[in-house]
Amino acid sequence: MDFILTYHWQVFIAIEIVSVISLLLFGLFRYFFSKHKFSIIFIISFIALLLIEALLGLYVYFHTGEISTFLIVIMVFLAYAFTFGIADFIRLDRWMRKTVGKLRGVELLTEKDYRIMKRNKNPKYLAKKYRITSLIHLGIFIIGQSIFWSMGTNSFDEMKGYLMDLSWVEVGDAQHSPYPNDMLYGIGVIWGIAFIVDFIYSWSYTLFPKK
Repeated sequence: MDFILTYHWQVFIAIEIVSVISLLLFGLFRYFFSKHKFSIIFIISFIALLLIEALLGLYVYFHTGEISTFLIVIMVFLAYAFTFGIADFIRLDRWMRKTVGKLRGVELLTEKDYRIMKRNKNPKYLAKKYRITSLIHLGIFIIGQSIFWSMGTNSFDEMKGYLMDLSWVEVGDAQHSPYPNDMLYGIGVIWGIAFIVDFIYSWSYTLFPKK
């Protein structure tokens, strides 16, 4: 097992490469060879590899006891895969069907696909969509962070104090923060950064709509 601790970056990169290959094979067998059932194997493999990445991160954390850059990278990858990654995969799937269909001279897109593609070009629809998703993310973020903070503080007033005085963010460790340990501190901070970026990006469609 020392091999994993020594070469965890290399193992992670290898898993990512195999994950990409799995997606490519999924598209190849599904659209070029029309092996729809067989192609599902590669999606299952992709999901299994994500779980292996999570286990790899947990293994490294339990043996090192610290939130390292490696763990942060894994958390970001997993968070993306199970959130934005799902929607991106659906778009990729639709794009592959459109592209492969043209190459093969067959129609792989449905009328529903064309309606969705047309709708996704509508600025008003996109603005409304991202407003809704950003508010949902806001609600989940508040609930999740409240749970984390409640585990590391003794009262609502203490939580309020941390909220009013954010100097603990500059300190950069869990001991001076409202989080109970380094792991939740790392997750909370990364989530906070991702939330801010996502919120600004989502509302840009409303504040600066495309014409």
